[in-house]
Amino acid sequence: MIENIYWLGHATFKIIAEDKIIYIDPFQIKKEDQADIILITHEHFDHCSPKDVEKIQKPDTIIVTTNDCALKLSGNIKKVKPGDKINVKGIEIEAVPAYNTNKKFHPKENNWVGF
Repeated sequence: MIENIYWLGHATFKIIAEDKIIYIDPFQIKKEDQADIILITHEHFDHCSPKDVEKIQKPDTIIVTTNDCALKLSGNIKKVKPGDKINVKGIEIEAVPAYNTNKKFHPKENNWVGF
């Protein structure tokens, strides 16, 4: 069960669920709690920021992201594509398709995701 959802700015969210701390698209992170799970939707700098991931990453943090973003990061990384469902530290995570239909910035063929 999700206890708390916090918007931290831009596309960054912090979720506390089942005693786990989960971040989505950490960007321009200030001092925050260390992550159990980090979810990253795609490789753009304001979503996949290695510098910000390092601020909240601990040795056992699991990062769930797309192949293109995974190439920029280090640590325990699980790669996903749209439609994938995985269990990470007891949390069910589903990667859903995320793309723009009328802009060139987020094309469907990139296989980027939402969670």
